[in-house]
Amino acid sequence: MSIVYERPKALSDVPIHYCPGCTHGIIHRLIAEILDQLNITDRTIGISPVGCSVMAYNYFECDMIEAAHGRAPAVATGVKRSKPECVVFTYQGDGDLAAIGMAETVHSAARGEKITIIFVNNAVYGMTGGQMAPTSLPGQITQTSPFGRDTKTTGYPIKVCELLSTLEGTYYAERVAVNSVKNIQNAKKAIQKAFVNQIEGKGLSIVEVLACCPTTWGLSPGKSMEWLQDNMIPYYPLGVYRDMGAKEGGAAR
Repeated sequence: MSIVYERPKALSDVPIHYCPGCTHGIIHRLIAEILDQLNITDRTIGISPVGCSVMAYNYFECDMIEAAHGRAPAVATGVKRSKPECVVFTYQGDGDLAAIGMAETVHSAARGEKITIIFVNNAVYGMTGGQMAPTSLPGQITQTSPFGRDTKTTGYPIKVCELLSTLEGTYYAERVAVNSVKNIQNAKKAIQKAFVNQIEGKGLSIVEVLACCPTTWGLSPGKSMEWLQDNMIPYYPLGVYRDMGAKEGGAAR
């Protein structure tokens, strides 16, 4: 009997700590599959964030560095500039990237750093108990917005792909989701493209992944997938927001 599905070699054979129904595991697997397929695991360096994926260093067979909260793009910049032959990626949540780390994110993109950013957006602070995040939706109930996010007092959610697509140093920005087979397949294509861009010496690539947090959303894993489809995707439309490769004559994905 032939094997048609197995654990990627770049994914460590250890139990993961994420809650049931959390989609970090799906995203981890996609990254590991791509590292295997591109045969770059031995020259890849990942940067772990502070947040639910703070222990991502336990789950990948490439070298990993733990960054201070929000500083992953700054650390990635230093690593890539000192070791340009390496493939460097950050793995960050919405609090790490879009709150405390927004300056590092924006300026890394403005400089066109040749790194890959995997941005996991679940619209809430997952690790610290479910407080409102910069990406929480208008009207969304969280631990710190029990009556729903009021945009009159807290402002509007930050749309990261739209923001970074305005910067000339951003080479590629795409938003994907992992709530269905089709969306997962598209997510893998986008993440692979982001890594290939870096291998080819292009500027900064970011893939924003809409993800589920059943625990802090107060929903079952199945209902979380539905909530993402019905609420997050309409507010954060999927698609390519910037692709300089297409403008340079390359084939768009």
